[in-house]
Amino acid sequence: MIKTYCGFVAIIGRPNVGKSTLMNHLIGQKISITSRKPQTTRHKVTGVYTAEDSQYIFVDTPGFQNKYLTKLNQALNQSVVNSLSNVDAIVLVVEAGIFNSADEEVLKLLPVNANVILCINKNDLLKNKDELNSFTNSIANKYPFKSVIAVAAKHHNGMEELLIAIKPHLPESVFLYPEEQLTDKSSKFLASEIIREKLFRYLGEELPYSLMVDIDKFEETPTVTKVYATIIVDKDNQKPIIIGKGGEKLKKISTESRLDMEKLFDTKIHLEVWVKVKTGFADDVRFLKQFE
Repeated sequence: MIKTYCGFVAIIGRPNVGKSTLMNHLIGQKISITSRKPQTTRHKVTGVYTAEDSQYIFVDTPGFQNKYLTKLNQALNQSVVNSLSNVDAIVLVVEAGIFNSADEEVLKLLPVNANVILCINKNDLLKNKDELNSFTNSIANKYPFKSVIAVAAKHHNGMEELLIAIKPHLPESVFLYPEEQLTDKSSKFLASEIIREKLFRYLGEELPYSLMVDIDKFEETPTVTKVYATIIVDKDNQKPIIIGKGGEKLKKISTESRLDMEKLFDTKIHLEVWVKVKTGFADDVRFLKQFE
């Protein structure tokens, strides 16, 4: 009988170092949203990559914030800490050429004697190999890393090398997911994340941090999938920001979301989106429970 290996791998790092982009490229499918806004990833998104005798189960975590702004930020930070327990390996992602106090805070979270791989992302931004080596040497002694791998996730460079570095830390085990499965998240969850990504992309700094997307209905038929979604904001003055003049912003967000959903689900999508105000939801205990 052929031996198989399967293990859990946490991807951590401060906000905006490219964790979600890295996981999307590792598994070959976009399942974790990307944005320059801190803590875009809220839920622990699981991505599954299976290759020959090995199955990698990646957990993409929110970027660790060292400034506690709301109870939501605190809940997301706790989510990062929780993700480090019971994993077989940890990929610490840093941005090439930058290692600041926020990175130091993440470093403090690493368990003693864990299988940690230092992943230097965006290495294409450095001028040459000497500059990369100098940066690597400046942080390599901060923790007993098992490996140091430089990648450019956005360009899909270094993915194979990173997988090779992770593989020795996967325990012998049967596969926990079917080989063709790429995530443990539901279609409703993925649809809501697509809409959230478009909100981040098209509203930029105008975007209210405390918002959520509820999928009220996800109905699949042989010819079309009907998706009904509600964008929930915290304050009355945030609603017109999302809708825009004459509804143009919401229309653009909805159109781009629908196109991405059609690509992901490989079917025609009928999407309807509404905006609703629910004051104080971001500090609501029931809302925060979902990030534990």
